[in-house]
Amino acid sequence: MPASSHILVMTLNLRFGLADDGPHSWPHRKRPLKTLLQEHPADFYAFQEANDFQIEFICRALPGYGFIGQRQPAPSFWQNNVIFYNPRTWKLLARDHFFLSPTPDIPSRFRQSRWPRQCTFGDFASEAGRLVCINTHLDFKARIQRAGAQIILRRLQDFAADSTAILMGDFNCGQDSSAYLVLTDPSEGGCFRNAFRESQPSTHHNFTGIGNGKAIDWILYRGAVKPLAAEVITERFAGGLVSDHFPVKAKFGWTGRPS
Repeated sequence: MPASSHILVMTLNLRFGLADDGPHSWPHRKRPLKTLLQEHPADFYAFQEANDFQIEFICRALPGYGFIGQRQPAPSFWQNNVIFYNPRTWKLLARDHFFLSPTPDIPSRFRQSRWPRQCTFGDFASEAGRLVCINTHLDFKARIQRAGAQIILRRLQDFAADSTAILMGDFNCGQDSSAYLVLTDPSEGGCFRNAFRESQPSTHHNFTGIGNGKAIDWILYRGAVKPLAAEVITERFAGGLVSDHFPVKAKFGWTGRPS
C-alpha cells in the first residue's frame, strides 16, 4: 500500500433515494453527485441515508473503492450508513456495524426514536499509520442523541485509548448540543475534537443551496492526526445540488506514527 502524509475525508447525508423531492429527486442528483466525487477525491467517504441502489451508483462512480456498512439482507427501503475507502492506500482490518439502541448488535431502536439509528466502524491501516473511521447518523431527540453518542464512545473502548479515529456523520444537532459535549468534553467522557478550528458554517439547506441553520454534519478526530483544512462545500455540481445537506470535507496530517 502506498504511504500518504495526508488523509482526505468527506461526509454527506445523501438524502435517501426513495423520497419524492420533485426536481431534486434522486434521478436528478446522480450527475451532480458523480461530479462532486470526481472533483473532490478522498480516502474515505461517509454517506448517510444510502439506499442500496444509491450504493450501487456510488460503486460505479468510485471504481476500485471498497465499502462497508451495508446491511444485508435488509428491507428494500433501508437506509445505510456506509464508508467508502480507497484500498490502494488503506487496508481494511476489521469492521463493525451496530445500532444505537439498548441492544446494539441486533436491528433495533430506542423506543423514542423515529427510526433505527446505526453506526459503522472500520479499522484501517496504511504504510503511514492506522485509523479507525466511523460513520453515524443520530436521532432527532436530544436525549436519544446523547444516548447514541455514549454508545459510540463505549464501542470505541474496544480499541486502544490512544488509537487514532475520525468520526463523521449527520448528528441532527448543533455544536451546542448535549451529544456534542458527550463526544468532545473530557468531563463528559469525550475524546474528540472538531476538524474546524473556527465556527463551522451551516450544513443543512433543504434544497435551497443556502444554509438554514446549525452545523449538524460534523467531522471529529482524536489521536495522531491534526486538521490541515476543513470546509463545507456549498457549490452546485453539474448545475444541481447533490443533497439537502452540504458535503463536509477535511484534510488531516499525521502528527506521529500511530501504533
